Amino acid sequence: MWRGSRLGAHRSGALSDWERSSTARVIAPARPRKLAKVPFVELADGRLQGVVSSGSDIGRVYVSSVAAGTYTFACSTNNNRPCGGARGSFCNHIRALINEAVLQYGAERVARYLRVEIADGEPSAQTITTGMCDARPPQGDAKAAAPVFSRFLRHLAYLELTPTTTPLPELQWFPSTRAVA
Repeated sequence: MWRGSRLGAHRSGALSDWERSSTARVIAPARPRKLAKVPFVELADGRLQGVVSSGSDIGRVYVSSVAAGTYTFACSTNNNRPCGGARGSFCNHIRALINEAVLQYGAERVARYLRVEIADGEPSAQTITTGMCDARPPQGDAKAAAPVFSRFLRHLAYLELTPTTTPLPELQWFPSTRAVA
């Protein structure tokens, strides 16, 4: 997390040792969100992407994405079946993904990442969605679904681990954050 003194150092261009380390900073959600409808959302690979639960089948999820800048969108099941609602415009899964991204990251960050110009007022999930829909974005293929769903499953696997203070082998490439005496 950024602290006041760290933020000042970052803006001035001089980075501290802590900021130059390769550990990932954890950013708290802009607002708490419920995970039942959209259990996974991320701003990555030049897209807003995530996993959205089906409204009609508890065993089905959709992998939805919107590309930054072009707003090319895709939505399909985790088995690569196309979403029936994404025919020429954003489906309800993509709209839910945008709403949850705003809760997770804040409207300004989502709008900036997706390069959405908001005409008047403060950005919101609604103005971001409207701004992208007004551009009449093309529907893309769902090639991004497999890696997004794979990352989601990897995150779920961490929930099944028993709490421990010992390092996880797959995270060993992170440098230690504490000096050993």
